[in-house]
Amino acid sequence: MNKMILASASPRRRELLEQIGMAFEVMPSDIEEKTASHVPYEVVMELSGMKAMDIFEKLSLEEREQVIVAGADTVVAVKEQIMGKPSDRKNAEEMLSLLQGKTHQVYTGVTLIWQKEKEKQPSKLSFYEKTEVSMYPMSMQEICSYVDTGEPMDKAGAYGIQGKCAAFIKEIRGDYYNVVGLPIGRLYQEIKKINDEGRKS
Repeated sequence: MNKMILASASPRRRELLEQIGMAFEVMPSDIEEKTASHVPYEVVMELSGMKAMDIFEKLSLEEREQVIVAGADTVVAVKEQIMGKPSDRKNAEEMLSLLQGKTHQVYTGVTLIWQKEKEKQPSKLSFYEKTEVSMYPMSMQEICSYVDTGEPMDKAGAYGIQGKCAAFIKEIRGDYYNVVGLPIGRLYQEIKKINDEGRKS
């Protein structure tokens, strides 16, 4: 299989790739995450594409023919209102107050970019997964105690489903790993298809 480059510094995404034994290296993109769209699935697809292309363009021509670059972006949305990572403690508390006792959606967009031999333009594949998450009600004290742990501060929607917030998760409909930050099963299957096609050509 072609080696994969993950264009993300997320420790959760790295752990998921390690979990399935995939060979990869990490080259985080540092582009400014700006998009004109306010539609959740469009936002994550566009941003994942920007991150992947940012890293792909930094590779040499020789490197491009040996790797698949993967960019990913995750957002939480309530009634199409997008929540990224909290800017500060107060923002984290506001996000959790909005999410508690309700159902929200988690979208992760993934873009894969690779260079086929003898082709001038790179190949690109983008997809997204959507997972519905229902939370139990949280009191203000519970919200503050959770924010005190520091766990929410680097996560979309101000919570980590794989961490202490598991105590407030009522139901999940869809891919659990998508909520962690990477739909790892779908990603593996798409990369397998790319490599299979490469061997046939």
